[in-house]
Amino acid sequence: MLISVNGERHELNAETLDAALTALGYGNAKIATAVNGRFVAATLRERTRLSDGDQVEVVAPMQGG
Repeated sequence: MLISVNGERHELNAETLDAALTALGYGNAKIATAVNGRFVAATLRERTRLSDGDQVEVVAPMQGG
């Protein structure tokens, strides 16, 4: 399936957001995610199904002041 991750197109064989994040190398990183503009909590990623053309956003928290 072809999805967009942070504006870059990726062809993945992943049916869920959790599987896509693993395939993209995020593993257990502390990140925030959204699919098609809707926030997806970490606890819901393995149940969040992806479809061809979905837009995924991945944001890592920043530290500093």
